Amino acid sequence: MSTSPDRHRPQEPLARLVFNIGGAGFCRFILNTSRRFIYPFAPVLSRGLGVPLTAITSLIALNWATGIIAIFVGPVTDRLGYRFMMITGMVLLAVGMLVSGLFPLYAVVLVALFLAALGKAVFDPAVQAYISEQVPYRRRGLAIGFLEYSWAGSALLGIPALALIIDRFGWRSPFFLMGLLAVLGIAALVVLIPRKSGQARSDPKIDLKTAWKGVLGNRTARGALAFIFLVSAGNDNLFVVYGAWMERSFGLGIVTLGLGTSAIGLAELLGETMTATLADRIGLKRSVMTGLTICVIFYAMLPLVGQTITMAFVSLFLIFVSFEFMMVTSVSMATELLPEARATMMAAYMGVAGLGRVVGALIGGPVWLMGGIWATGLVSACISALALGALWWGLRDIKN
Repeated sequence: MSTSPDRHRPQEPLARLVFNIGGAGFCRFILNTSRRFIYPFAPVLSRGLGVPLTAITSLIALNWATGIIAIFVGPVTDRLGYRFMMITGMVLLAVGMLVSGLFPLYAVVLVALFLAALGKAVFDPAVQAYISEQVPYRRRGLAIGFLEYSWAGSALLGIPALALIIDRFGWRSPFFLMGLLAVLGIAALVVLIPRKSGQARSDPKIDLKTAWKGVLGNRTARGALAFIFLVSAGNDNLFVVYGAWMERSFGLGIVTLGLGTSAIGLAELLGETMTATLADRIGLKRSVMTGLTICVIFYAMLPLVGQTITMAFVSLFLIFVSFEFMMVTSVSMATELLPEARATMMAAYMGVAGLGRVVGALIGGPVWLMGGIWATGLVSACISALALGALWWGLRDIKN
């Protein structure tokens, strides 16, 4: 293992590297948009496939379940190379999207979207490793931050664009568009990423059993994992049904709903910016605790405050600002919780977050059908309050 962050770095020319990261960012934008567009348009997909809304939320849960696979993708990526795995991820996305569009049957779409989601689970660790290999440590935050903006960009640009396309060409059209864009992304990776970048390494074997024992045997790590599981479940409990809420309560059409989703994208962008400008100044632990406390309050207030379309969007905006600020800051905090096993800790962190989203997506539909936005808001608040307790328990001996 290298002892210096910048040692043995291939160092491609700066201009070429900017294009490479831009191509990777374009691919990640496609991956994120493909994953997220199901949320606001769940009622549309439900009607198109002729299945109940709970079937779509189960589909979303299966999508997130693939994130757990990322825990085991790291060693495979080291063995086969970053470039190969990035291209493989985009191939899986292209196949999944195009098959979903061509064969509009629920069982086929379920399997095809599982493949598409698997593509993201394969792509993300590979692109993170590629950037870490190419970009000096002192500038890596900027490069990784550029990639993370693709998450907000999918809500700001991708979802509104797909809303217009669905309104004009029907509910199957996003699958074809995302599939074709994925093919374009494959071509970009083949052309831009040199074969010599991220080649297979000679020492890929990792003792996963020992590494996991170190994580699970540490109270701080266990508290952090319980926290990320619960906050992810609480957020997806709301996220999977907010489109249905907006449609039923305020009669929003597809285009308006897609444009309204850009408010969530702006909230995420603001939350990410707050992390960059405030978290280090306030302290990571205090920032996460504060952001989560605010999030709990807004979840609980959502049914009371969100009685008009304006206040509903304002409430969602405030929820997602506080959530994104808390989540992005928590990732920075998690990297230092177990320095002797940082990679294992982060793999566990992201995998457990995916598992939490699976649970949130599975309960979101039934909770909504049982009690509407009142039940959704209160359940998300209670789950997130438990997350606050888990975080306090895990970090109580750690200074800010």
